[in-house]
Order: sequence, then structure tokens, then C-alpha cells
Amino acid sequence: MTKTVTIGAHEIGDGKPVYVIGEIGLNHNGSVEIAKRLIDVAAEAGAQAVKFQKRTPDIATPEHMKNTPRETPWGTMTYLEYRRRVEFDKPQYAEIAAYTKEKGIEWFASPWDEPSVEFLEDMGVVMHKVASASVTDLGLLRKLAATGKPIILSTGMSTLEQIDEAVETLGTDRLVLLHATSTYPLPAEEANLRTILTLKERYGVPVGYSGHEPGLQISLAAVALGAVAVERHITLDRTMWGSDHAASIEPSGLQRLIRDIRIIEEALGDGVKRVFPGELAPLSKLRRVGG
Repeated sequence: MTKTVTIGAHEIGDGKPVYVIGEIGLNHNGSVEIAKRLIDVAAEAGAQAVKFQKRTPDIATPEHMKNTPRETPWGTMTYLEYRRRVEFDKPQYAEIAAYTKEKGIEWFASPWDEPSVEFLEDMGVVMHKVASASVTDLGLLRKLAATGKPIILSTGMSTLEQIDEAVETLGTDRLVLLHATSTYPLPAEEANLRTILTLKERYGVPVGYSGHEPGLQISLAAVALGAVAVERHITLDRTMWGSDHAASIEPSGLQRLIRDIRIIEEALGDGVKRVFPGELAPLSKLRRVGG
């Protein structure tokens, strides 16, 4: 059995309730009010946390993308201008932090650059998330490791050798890995869910699943295979403007996902073979030869 990691009021690991994260990301489209509505969605469905993305746009935006034109609801602008437009500042995150506390749900973010780590530390987050795109950013990983906070590392678009180096940099004391395939939306043939078992055996840390697939089946199968955390992008409406909405799940989908995760948890049991109370009546009626 792998170790457990404590994040806020929750323990993540084998035998613990699956930790469900509603990935808001940039699906708030730069609006705190939309973010609050998505926090409501996550809290009402029974998720334990919501996640955002934090960037310093001038640093985190690739140089070749900065001046690329982008069509947005606010008109045509450069990609860098768009990134600035949807980025929350400290007063906005303070409002989000107060709102999540009121709703009894945790919040955190994936920092995409080193100044964003300092920003999130100033906001008092309980943990940090490494996005799949940042697995090889060892400077960022060292900065995160120095915080002493629990860290969730997504492993999409990465080789085992790259994950090895990331894990060595971060350490395993407070580390949770998420198996992920960074295809949006994710086709079933690229899900490769048995990698959850590979990662558990290789690193000995809690392993969950970050999904970008349409529907819920693959996420539920991940739980049946032993994923101890599930992260899914959430949206108010998949037809909203923005790059991640189409690969997100709507409020009713999140409710069904968490409902079914809890049923699967209960159904998995403890692996000890025994005769259950509900079997006693059929046993007395149907078994002809005793053993």
C-alpha cells in the first residue's frame, strides 16, 4: 500500500475517500462571478477542491505566441493581451479564497512560472499543482519543493524518465501523482489507464487521474483501477467560449461523477472473501450440499 498525503482536512491515499478536484482553470473567462458559480457547482456536487491556473503572462506566454492574434469575446487581441485579460489579481483571488472558505471547499492553482509560486504562497494556498506542461521545468519544481507544501503532479505528455527527474526534484514525502494524457478531448484509445498501476508501483506515492475525455466512463474506470484522486475540468456550459470548455463536464455531469465514485468506493470493499448477510437467505434455499 502506498503512503498517504494530507491536504488541508483530507487524507489522500489507498483506503481513503477519492479526492475530487473541479478544475476551473480558465473556464471562468476572467470573471470572478463565473468562478464563484463554478465553486458552487463543485461544492454542491461534493467535490473537495477547485483548481485554477496562475500565470505571470509576460513570463509564462511562449515568445512565439505573444503577438499571435486571438479572437476573443472582447475583440481581436494578441495572445499575450488575452492572457492578461483572463488573469486574476490578488484582490480577485482574495475574494475567491473567502468564497471557497464560506462554501467549505479548498482551492489551489497550478503556477506556470516562479513568480506565480510566490503569488500563491502569499495567498496562503494549502497545496500546489504542477501542470503537465511544467513537468520538465526544474527551476519551477525546485521553487515548489522549497515551499514544503503538498504537491500534485500531473504527468501528461511526459516520459517515465522525465517523471523520474521531476519526482527526484520534488521528493516523495508530500507528493501525489496524477496519470494524465494531454489530448483535448481525450479519445479512449489514448487513456492508457493501466499507467495508474505503473506509477503506483514505480514511485510508491498516491496516484490519481486527471481526465479530459468526453463523458464519465474513463474517470470511473480509473477509480476502479485504484485512482485515489480525480480531477476534471468543469464548466457551466460546454458551448461557452474558451479552449477548455468542450473538454469539461457540466454541473449535472459532475454530480453524477461524484455520486458514482462514492458507489464504486463502497463496492470495491476490502478484498476479504466472506459470506455476506444478504447471501444467507439464498444460501439456505439454494445450496443442496454443504461444505
